[in-house]
Amino acid sequence: MEYSESFKTRMVQKMWPPNGRTAGALAEETGLPQPTLSRWLREARKVGVMNTPAKKWTLVEKLCVLIEASRLDESTLGEFLRREGLHEAQLKPWRAEVEAALGDAAKRGKRSAAAKRITELERELRRKDKALAEASAILVLQKKRRRSGGPGTTTRRNGTSHDPRAD
Repeated sequence: MEYSESFKTRMVQKMWPPNGRTAGALAEETGLPQPTLSRWLREARKVGVMNTPAKKWTLVEKLCVLIEASRLDESTLGEFLRREGLHEAQLKPWRAEVEAALGDAAKRGKRSAAAKRITELERELRRKDKALAEASAILVLQKKRRRSGGPGTTTRRNGTSHDPRAD
């Protein structure tokens, strides 16, 4: 039996992803032979009659699809992919793309963490330098006080301590 091109196109559209029905389901619904419907679908794919521009997925959309797909089991994954108009083979390159993007962000974050660590260490070094300078100044003052015989100094006479203020 001959069918018009417009009829064939309507039937192929009903089988076309993302919400397309299977050829078997459409055959039961319309009474047309399933092999005929499958042939029309193959021919449409081959000729590109139904080719519509592919959706341009953003990286965020790809990540959302990958997250959702990772939560699903095999039976619901196929249904989800059909609904989105995707094929399971597309997920692998998307996963690599997202991992590369996240890896770049992680590297930027590591550099940032390294820069923070360097700043923290430089701050600690300055603090310790100040503390060392203060301790050095205290030691110098203590030495000067001992040499000048100022209060609190002791000198030894005959092996005993002597406080010069006691005289």
